[in-house]
Amino acid sequence: QLHFVESGGGLVQPGGSLRLSCEVSGNIFTIYAMGWYRQAPGKERELVAVITDGGGTKYADSVKGRLTISRDNAKNMVFLQMNNLKPEDTAVYYCNLPNWSGGAWRSGDYWGQGTQVTVSS
Repeated sequence: QLHFVESGGGLVQPGGSLRLSCEVSGNIFTIYAMGWYRQAPGKERELVAVITDGGGTKYADSVKGRLTISRDNAKNMVFLQMNNLKPEDTAVYYCNLPNWSGGAWRSGDYWGQGTQVTVSS
């Protein structure tokens, strides 16, 4: 079983910045990809960004150029630097260990509590 502890969310004005952190613990053998998902009220959870163990990244079109994913392999941590935030970025953000399957990233089975990001003036 895996455990995820997300932190760093909060209330920020449009154009502001936040840095999210997530620590992964538990029955870890090898971590390939680490990712961030988000879920806004009334919407399905969506993939925001993924980073592989080799440092390759992929972003949702809506966040390209504003959000940057990074990881610390030694500490089993993943980060999300969020700049120029918009009201539509408001959501609960979750980290996850997705898998590449069938030509797409598929979320892993375990989730943390998430961290709330609210962008509002």
